[in-house]
Amino acid sequence: MTSEDTGRVFDYVIVGAGTAGCVLANRLSENQSNRVCLIEAGSKDSHPFIQVPALVAAAMIKPSIVWGYWSAPQRGLNGRTVPIPRGRVLGGTSSINGMVYIRGNPRDYDDWAAAGNRGWSYQDVLPYFVRSENNEAFNGSPYHGKGGPMNVLSIKRPNPLNAAFWEAMQTLQFRRNDDFNGLDTEGYGPRQGTIKAGRRESATTAFLRPAMSRSSLTVLTKASVTRVVVENRRATGVEIQQDGETRRILARREVILAAGTIGSPHILLLSGIGEGAALQALGIPVQHDLPGVGANYHDHVASAVLMRTSNSTSYGISLKALPRGTWNIFEYLLMRKGPFASNVFESHAFVKTANGLDRPDMQIVFQPARRNQSTFPLPIGHGYNISVVLLYPKSRGRIALSSPDPLEAPIIDPNILGEPEDIEPLVRGLKLARKILAAPAFAPYHGTEFLPGPKVENDEAFKEYLRATTATVFHPAGSCRMGVDDAAVVTPELKVRGVDGLRVADASIFPRLMGGNTNAPVVMVAEKAADMILGRTPPPPVQIARER
Repeated sequence: MTSEDTGRVFDYVIVGAGTAGCVLANRLSENQSNRVCLIEAGSKDSHPFIQVPALVAAAMIKPSIVWGYWSAPQRGLNGRTVPIPRGRVLGGTSSINGMVYIRGNPRDYDDWAAAGNRGWSYQDVLPYFVRSENNEAFNGSPYHGKGGPMNVLSIKRPNPLNAAFWEAMQTLQFRRNDDFNGLDTEGYGPRQGTIKAGRRESATTAFLRPAMSRSSLTVLTKASVTRVVVENRRATGVEIQQDGETRRILARREVILAAGTIGSPHILLLSGIGEGAALQALGIPVQHDLPGVGANYHDHVASAVLMRTSNSTSYGISLKALPRGTWNIFEYLLMRKGPFASNVFESHAFVKTANGLDRPDMQIVFQPARRNQSTFPLPIGHGYNISVVLLYPKSRGRIALSSPDPLEAPIIDPNILGEPEDIEPLVRGLKLARKILAAPAFAPYHGTEFLPGPKVENDEAFKEYLRATTATVFHPAGSCRMGVDDAAVVTPELKVRGVDGLRVADASIFPRLMGGNTNAPVVMVAEKAADMILGRTPPPPVQIARER
């Protein structure tokens, strides 16, 4: 330690104040004897777009709070590039996401464990989901928590169009599901969201803010981590750039990367941990040849059927809706209630699009608002849509370095629709979406389909529509895969293979995406990681009888 490093030595250094980083900072700093440093490239989460749930679309494109990532040209999408919004702010992507609270299918975690990741079965991870949660809607359920730091609720006044969606699903013989976070995820019903008292409940508000006054926790903002410092195969700290200066933050015990599916592999590669030949080609000294870094990158992808209507029931801006909209603004300002306290996407379904599946392969997301690309994010006019989300894509991409310059964005290649097997389920999903929207329940709204439109009727036309419109739904995962094989990046204890004192704890460790949204699973990963880092005995697995 040099004199310039005095006061910059911590027990634990956490890179990234996103969902996982905020959870880890809270849990590791509970013991006042631990010195914890949390490092975030962005700034404080004070922008109003973050706080107001209904402004989620505006938050996702606000340059001051996002990284501004775009994918590489996608060969499966006719060479298109697609946006990949990631939060660059305290709370990370939990400060800009859709606030959806979904854990995924229980079988997903059993698959993780069956692949050799001991301790990651559904019965093992359920206690961590419960630990973090304060669910306003469920009392006495073994699947839900009360008194945890993260508030979860059901939207109190969903748009009336949601009732039409539910009725349409019932007409088509789908079943109602009022708890998608129990044993069975199949069916339709309302979504739950991470919202509290009319405001977004992010990882900052739930986990970081309550810990900020602790003397054991130091939070650095506007500090970009350029590499992990590795000495004799051990991580001893990180190098950061802040206020135009480069300096080191040292870790006595561990460095924990929680920079997300893009950020964590990017930092590992910059640190000389990755495929040796590729690093050498860029002039980066190889600290550890670990080819799996950046591989296995994948994301949920979606396309949509879009409807427009002159009926003003949906969320939207129009002269007809002006009186209601004006009242809604005052209602929110005065009472934090009404549509502005909603995350807009209030209903969905999980369905099987083919026979013989052991779990739903498609998420059907209903949106009671017109999607108007030319005026985005302002919902000018009225309409409603259904997005069909492929839950288990076969396609795999990669995160790679574009340059040895740490401030240059990496190459992000999700390889969307790169595997032909991903196309057929989406075609089935779009056809189902049309059936739902053609149900009698939607007749009073006199909607007209404008995408894909009447010219798209046969499978080939649907496939072309998919190549022209499919994008991700912002759930990137897998680029620092957990496993017990030689291609894995981290062990089931989340330790980087071949480097001591270094872990990864975020969505990048997922072996495979779960059948649902990813924020709640990342909270679970961080809760479990904190126990492993501190050497705590994990909670006993929940014994639940269920059909397999």
